[in-house]
Amino acid sequence: MTRASFNQISARIAQEINQFKLVAEARDVGEILQVGDGIALVSGLSDVALGEIVEFPQDSFGLAFNLARNSVGVIILDSSAHLKEGDTVKATGHLLQVKVGPQLLGRVIDPLGHPLDNKPAPSLTASLPLESVAPGVITREPVSTPLQTGIKAVDAMIPIGRGQRELIIGDRGIGKSALALTTIINQKQRGVVCIYVAIGQKASFIAQTLATLDQFGALDHTIVVAAPASTPAALQYLAPYAGTAIGEYFAGSGQDALIVHDDLTKHAWAYRELSLLLRRPSGREAYPGDIFYLHSRLLERAVKLNPKHGGGSLTALPIIETQAGDLSAYIPTNVISITDGQIYLEPDLFYAGVRPAINVGLSVSRVGGSAQIKAMKQVAGKLRLDLAQYRELAAFAQFSTDLDPATRATLDRGGRLSAILTQNWDDPWPVEDQILLIWAVTSGHADQIPLDQIPDWQDKLRTYIHTQAEDLLLTIASDKQLVKSTIAALTKAVTKFNLIYGQP
Repeated sequence: MTRASFNQISARIAQEINQFKLVAEARDVGEILQVGDGIALVSGLSDVALGEIVEFPQDSFGLAFNLARNSVGVIILDSSAHLKEGDTVKATGHLLQVKVGPQLLGRVIDPLGHPLDNKPAPSLTASLPLESVAPGVITREPVSTPLQTGIKAVDAMIPIGRGQRELIIGDRGIGKSALALTTIINQKQRGVVCIYVAIGQKASFIAQTLATLDQFGALDHTIVVAAPASTPAALQYLAPYAGTAIGEYFAGSGQDALIVHDDLTKHAWAYRELSLLLRRPSGREAYPGDIFYLHSRLLERAVKLNPKHGGGSLTALPIIETQAGDLSAYIPTNVISITDGQIYLEPDLFYAGVRPAINVGLSVSRVGGSAQIKAMKQVAGKLRLDLAQYRELAAFAQFSTDLDPATRATLDRGGRLSAILTQNWDDPWPVEDQILLIWAVTSGHADQIPLDQIPDWQDKLRTYIHTQAEDLLLTIASDKQLVKSTIAALTKAVTKFNLIYGQP
């Protein structure tokens, strides 16, 4: 080494030494008093905030969850096998956040944003807190834009609007998740970003859901936040908040987003587990007293923003599982009172072959016709009432063989309405096709078709209109209402089809 090089290196070292400044930093530090079952009791963190991230040894982290007089209850977000009493705990001064951005589309992540699909972590710069205050009234506007599910019974009788909170409720295994998946599939090429949050589900069920979304090309516009049953209760508790934060990013960017919480019953179980481990007082059904606040602060974040604040929306479809159809249980009644309506799936209808098994008497959308286009309101006005009357009459008619003509006509029409509303979960219908079919049946064009032939008749009618009179469907889609000329053209087309269908 030459003397000149040595002098340059010495000068550089001296410069670095002169520029170095030792800054004293005060940190809130404590120690573990007790650890186990995914929680830790920590002493000494006098300035920690609720929801603040704390750091354990070996780069593991927790969340300050319970602030007591002499200790802090922390839920552990990683493995706790290496933690022991006396270990040092440091407050970080940061609240829990999740990274957000369009790069998450098509990905599967955990509630902390870590990828679960064996792909590299997405490059994200923006982040949002998992917990945030719901948008105020000044930033909102009334729900008025339909969120088409592709399900005839829902779009016609229990419409969902963008920015609404519509509960899907029913017993285990009768199509709640299938209804939500159909809605996600139907958003393909509609500009709606979908977030599916799997809470406490089997890993095999989540894998099957992913395969289904991929099969129908719906994974490209969907983000999956997975907290399966094998994960700690802490991650199951955080999952719906992480999904909502991601949805808020898209809504704040002026886009429309849909989030499905599948399901909030298991979310309540996870919260109860954490609360009891932290020795919070239990109340009804062993849930802590703030269980209502748990879901209300989550679902209130669903919003339709006004144009001054971006004009985006976040629609929430929470799912609740009932036991033996008991809608009066604690968690179901809580969530029913929070949401803007519910779709109740009834076991008796499901086992009778009605798909989806929607009980129209107990299902309601408090947004109603505001979330429908005018053409759908025109044809579906009497549909709900006619179907409810049919199911009431059908229950009594089975005990009698002598029915008056009016009752027989009501039963015949109701049977045909019930038949056309039966639909496979993997066959979403465009809204103009739904309008065509409901109009044809409610206008009496199917009265002469035998009931057992209705499924075949509706499929062939749909194919005929698409091939021979597709301009009618385009007119309905563009006008969004049925004017006299359109009704006359529909009458002519359906009458002609019936003549062809009636030929051997």
